[in-house]
Amino acid sequence: MLPRGRPVRAGPARPCALAIGGLDPGGGAGIAADLRAFEAAGAFGCAVLALVTVQSTAGLRASRALASAEVVAQAAEVLRHQRVRAIKVGALGSEANVRAVAALLQRHAGVPAVVDTPMAPTRGRSRLLAARAVAALRDELIPRATLVTANTDEAEALVGEPVRTVGEAHDAALAIARMGATAVLVKGGHLTGASATDVLAVGGEVIELRARRVTGAPVHGTGCALASLVAGRLAVRLAARVDRDTLVAAVRWAKRAHHAALARAVDVGEGMRALVF
Repeated sequence: MLPRGRPVRAGPARPCALAIGGLDPGGGAGIAADLRAFEAAGAFGCAVLALVTVQSTAGLRASRALASAEVVAQAAEVLRHQRVRAIKVGALGSEANVRAVAALLQRHAGVPAVVDTPMAPTRGRSRLLAARAVAALRDELIPRATLVTANTDEAEALVGEPVRTVGEAHDAALAIARMGATAVLVKGGHLTGASATDVLAVGGEVIELRARRVTGAPVHGTGCALASLVAGRLAVRLAARVDRDTLVAAVRWAKRAHHAALARAVDVGEGMRALVF
């Protein structure tokens, strides 16, 4: 206990980053991964639950979306009272949640939003986004995004064209940007080659971000973590509106932190490894 009469010194103000997504009980993906990434970026992590899953590092067994009114109420409370400087959107489960979160982002248009697009798990038989919700994702949520992140399978679902080469990733990133997003990152982890090449479309140009491919056992939650690293970095570095240079710098920083974490991913049980920062 502090001695009586001694004033308590207030700690420094800290920006918050808010994740809206799914609960992975195994901790490898979803909001658990988001919160670890926010901490690595220096942001105070907040989390809104939109989807409950039964999963572990061995795969996804089942999922259930929460009611959209409950999702919005959770987010509204945090946004009303805390210093939220960036929002990361992950697995939403239902079309109703996609529409509700899109409306939420519209009401808070001054807060940059990183929209990840998980639809199906790497392993497992359930879905993270209902198939009928993809159109709402494309038409309502993506236009509210500061940055959209998508792997090649997700990019294919959004644009309706194959994404199997770096050139096709260029085309897909530009096509998704034309849907209204400020910037789009199509991740190259599912492509082949010694280097993993991500493609960032921003301001009408395309930037290739190359990194040596990390080999070994599969890693769980990589997409969640990368998007959240970007959002966390924006939260701590943002002084005003997000401009091109701020966004590109945040993506480059997140890529470096993500690549380092991939190289030291840990074994926490059966199935895939997990990221630590």
